[in-house]
Amino acid sequence: MFRFHKSLDVITLFHKPTSASSNRVLGLLKQVSAATSEGSMGKQSNNNAKYSNIRKEEFDLNVTEEPPTLDQLRSILEYVGVKKAGELVKGARDESDAMKKLKENADTFQRPVTVDWNNGNAVVGDNESDILRMLKSGS
Repeated sequence: MFRFHKSLDVITLFHKPTSASSNRVLGLLKQVSAATSEGSMGKQSNNNAKYSNIRKEEFDLNVTEEPPTLDQLRSILEYVGVKKAGELVKGARDESDAMKKLKENADTFQRPVTVDWNNGNAVVGDNESDILRMLKSGS
């Protein structure tokens, strides 16, 4: 009998390697990813045990140093709320201002930003509990 497998959810980290907070988020996401992968295979290392109950399903971790496309930025603003435009794009007052500033200068995009595209969630910054809550809600 054929069995169709659900494709993995895609979690994207908009990352800045020179940022300590971005590196903390990357480490957290890697640990959760490893824990879900090990959990689905029936084994668990001590390093990842504390994250084993966060998410039941594996996910595809996509780490990029590039800023989002304008379409991606629009989606992220929908997920977090337009009121957070200034947290996403430095100095932005609203969605159209964020789009304009990002077009003019990609460096205005603030990292880290973690996005669960499949479930329509995003976290701006490095708040571990918010990121874990987002990951848990997606499983």
